[in-house]
Amino acid sequence: MEFSTINPWNLQPIETFNNHTDDEANSIIEAVDSTYHQWKKTPFEERASLLIKVGEVLLKNKQTYADHITEEMGKPISESLAEVEKCAWVCKFYAENAAKFLTPKIVETDASKSFVRYDPLGVIYAIMPWNFPFWQVLRFAAPTLMAGNTALLKHAPNVTRCAMDIEDAFKEAGYPENAFRTLVLTNDQASAVIKHPKVRAVSLTGSERAGEAVASTAGSVLKPSLLELGGSNAVIVLEDADIDAAVDTGFRARFLNSGQSCIAGKRFLIADEIHDEYVEKFLKRVESLIFNDPTDATTKIGPLARVDLAEGIEKQVNASLEKGAVLKTGGERDGAQYDATVLTNVTPGMAAFDDELFGPVAPFIRIKDFDEAIKLSNQSSFGLGVTICTGNVDAALERVHEFEEGAVFINELVKSDPRLPFGGIKRSGFGRELGIEGILEFVNAKSVYVK
Repeated sequence: MEFSTINPWNLQPIETFNNHTDDEANSIIEAVDSTYHQWKKTPFEERASLLIKVGEVLLKNKQTYADHITEEMGKPISESLAEVEKCAWVCKFYAENAAKFLTPKIVETDASKSFVRYDPLGVIYAIMPWNFPFWQVLRFAAPTLMAGNTALLKHAPNVTRCAMDIEDAFKEAGYPENAFRTLVLTNDQASAVIKHPKVRAVSLTGSERAGEAVASTAGSVLKPSLLELGGSNAVIVLEDADIDAAVDTGFRARFLNSGQSCIAGKRFLIADEIHDEYVEKFLKRVESLIFNDPTDATTKIGPLARVDLAEGIEKQVNASLEKGAVLKTGGERDGAQYDATVLTNVTPGMAAFDDELFGPVAPFIRIKDFDEAIKLSNQSSFGLGVTICTGNVDAALERVHEFEEGAVFINELVKSDPRLPFGGIKRSGFGRELGIEGILEFVNAKSVYVK
């Protein structure tokens, strides 16, 4: 089947691709499995050397790769360049730390010797989204390959050139040809790959609907899965916060990647005493955002990645307005472009509170105190992260355990970092990427006992 990628800025076709046939996909899976049986024997030093080279390839070609990111999904070019640079960082991190993370662990028992060793599983299958088309893939691939597994990628169709770029980067770095391969598939084909006997586990970053489908399919064939799904992160601003710093944190948390991030700040819970001042200062920042060609280095906000995504945000905002939310700025759509939007008077029961807003919309909710902030933050089906802006860090730390989230960031926006585990609870998914936890997701923790 043939399809074309579309530039969301001008809605013009970019490039035409063909899906792999079932036979082609099976041949690739078999080749990746065959390579695994050799790759798992490769010493850590050699694996690390190759992963460092991937980082070098990424930096050498970063302008080309960033251009493709921006062209395919509309991210401002400055952010696309930063994304590629971050991918080089995760390569360096796992190249330097994987051997330490996977060192066999001595355990004292009644044996003369007992320990746990960490062995690779085999072919690991990744189904990845379009919003960070390089970062989402590299943060999966770096630990997975360093652990001795091989990898398959099924990327979102609208970023197929990015998927090809990533495969080429591994090849240019000197990896075996079938250590990392891209599959261009329909959704039905993608599901079938999970059931392939040579595929040992699956990692998905995507929507709740996709997560339900992948977990169900993987469970039906008793294969492990890692799900990194949506989020509706609260940005809590308490009355003792530095307002200017909190405005800056909230603004960056909401509008990075034009609002298209699972860990973006999506519900603003502001102390009543400072609510109006915060909103006023936030509005000034928002009204400075001007849509422009995302290839322009000065552009700070671009279109959403597809027209249907902008239409979805439009419906959520309109539904919230019908229930009593107040539009302070924005609210207009033109093709895939949706204006940076601020809503006040938002309450539970509105789409702007209950649903994930995957775009540049900031809903504001008044809170009486920290108790109410925690209650409303947890009043979500998601559990990915929360930001707390406060002048009393110690008091906030004492209550971190009350948040039903995978991450709590104090006086900073929630962000992914190779050194820290990343993931959520509830309908934000399960499992962890990054950190030592990320590399342990797809290994066999094998107990060894010697009498």
